[in-house]
Amino acid sequence: MTSTLTPTTPLTAADRCDRCGAQAYVLVKLTSGGELLFCAHHAREHADALAGIAADIVDESDRLLNDPETVR
Repeated sequence: MTSTLTPTTPLTAADRCDRCGAQAYVLVKLTSGGELLFCAHHAREHADALAGIAADIVDESDRLLNDPETVR
């Protein structure tokens, strides 16, 4: 079952996309127990494949629409 959760600890600028190294806004918790981090672009690009292997998905990409002064 895949769901979108609010993380207990928000992703920060130190969290980087496992695909390209950009700031991560999506955390994918795998059913196998691992975790992957993605920028919004790569999370959208791989959404279908991730849905099949994810236990949970934490998506903070809506932060990209906020005022830059409020982004962590």
